[in-house]
Amino acid sequence: MDREKVLDTLNALLELELAGVVRYTHYSFMVFGPNRIPIVHWLRGQARESLTHAEQVGEHITTLGGHPSLKVTNLLETHKHSVQDILRESVEHERAQLDLYRQLLQLVQNESISLEDFARRMIAEEETHIAEVEKMLRTPQ
Repeated sequence: MDREKVLDTLNALLELELAGVVRYTHYSFMVFGPNRIPIVHWLRGQARESLTHAEQVGEHITTLGGHPSLKVTNLLETHKHSVQDILRESVEHERAQLDLYRQLLQLVQNESISLEDFARRMIAEEETHIAEVEKMLRTPQ
């Protein structure tokens, strides 16, 4: 296992997960209208989930003897805050995370059962989350 590549990937994931905390929290402030309460609740749940994922990634980094990044992936403020725009941006963010978790899986496959299981679990969570958001974006026929 290339420890440095694994650590680089884990730190990139940490930065993305921490950006998710900021992104989803920001989104929760920007929702208005009659459906605000359940959407804000859902977005804040996503922020908490991103923090949990960041904590798990950070623990893996320190287990491997690495140093967790203090950076947060660049956050692009589009100033588009309709629920549809927020959901589309969310899907883009989740797909970036999914790509990195798949990269992590490739790096650790057959090298570390713990990291392999973690990567697989996170891939499943991200795929499920993307599918959920894509359903939210669909217009009923």
